[in-house]
Amino acid sequence: MENSDKQLIYIKVPDEYALAAKIPGFDSSIPLPLLLTDEEEKFTAGSISEEMILAGMLNVFAYERDNQHIAYYRDIFKELRPNILEEMTNAAILKIKNADFDLAEQLLFALEGLFPEHMQTKLNVALLMDERSRFYEQAGAEDYAEYYTDKAFQAYKEVLAAEPPLPDAFFNAGFFFIRQKNFPKAKSVLETYLHIETAQDELTAHRKKKASELIEWIETQALDDELFKGAFDFIQMGEEEKALEKIREFLEHHPKVWNAWFLLGWALRRQERWKDASEAFLHCLELGKKTPKELAVAYCDICNELAICLMELDQFDESRRWLMSALEQEPENIKIISNLGTISLKEGKTEEAKAFFRTVLDIYPEDTLAVEILKKLENT
Repeated sequence: MENSDKQLIYIKVPDEYALAAKIPGFDSSIPLPLLLTDEEEKFTAGSISEEMILAGMLNVFAYERDNQHIAYYRDIFKELRPNILEEMTNAAILKIKNADFDLAEQLLFALEGLFPEHMQTKLNVALLMDERSRFYEQAGAEDYAEYYTDKAFQAYKEVLAAEPPLPDAFFNAGFFFIRQKNFPKAKSVLETYLHIETAQDELTAHRKKKASELIEWIETQALDDELFKGAFDFIQMGEEEKALEKIREFLEHHPKVWNAWFLLGWALRRQERWKDASEAFLHCLELGKKTPKELAVAYCDICNELAICLMELDQFDESRRWLMSALEQEPENIKIISNLGTISLKEGKTEEAKAFFRTVLDIYPEDTLAVEILKKLENT
């Protein structure tokens, strides 16, 4: 996200200006970028600082990579801030952990423009986009989730094609494709990871073990079967009836695959066949007990889908029970909290509902549904 509250301008600095001496290889014919805040718009020559110029260069690296002088700016920046790659990478990772995604994006985009050949930075961009997608998915903001999923996919596509190959990219991409239910691709990139990884440290040993376990799980559960992938794709396209045909055919051959029962329940729920869908989700959870590690990844989604069905069947206590179980695993899952608020509304517990929707806004202030519901409740 660009610095919308700041203005980028270009100035030429004369050779005799004191600041010129600080810039290696200074060329007075090339304008330098300045990033100004509202307070700095009426700057004077004497107020121009090195930091203002560096901030301007970072903006160029992030958002104006076709700038004809970008190579010159890169040379200057690297000379003045030789440790910037490590410093800004660490700062970006911290921002991602704190869900400050906009600032993390600015930092990583700037690094990507400053070090265009640095594949680890491009991988960090992919990880950021994936994390943003999951955040918005939990918030129920499907358009944003889809947008950032596509951004993550494009970023992974680039790093997976890098030469020499980056093992970390293949390992992390495996988890990305598993979340997208693209199990054939997940298996492929994890197998590639095992083939190209040469490091011998403890972390690598743990990753290799995890990759092998996931490959075995995909094969054992037949999740790379084209019927399974076809069913998922049809659901994504809104063609639930075709999805049901595919997944039922898959279940004839693999009746104990909990992921398949989840897809069955998902398609039925989208058709508003609440009872049939709830039974499929319950069977999914029962089968998943045999592979608790794998089930844990999808547990909250399954509970949420099941709770929606039970809510529509007016089984509010059961619905709440499953939502609370999911909330124990993910205390800040906005979809779960929002649905708890919906149950309270259906039961006429207005104050309790308000508390849930206020909690949603504490976590994600831009949740339009929570804003709208609270506004209506405050006016009644």
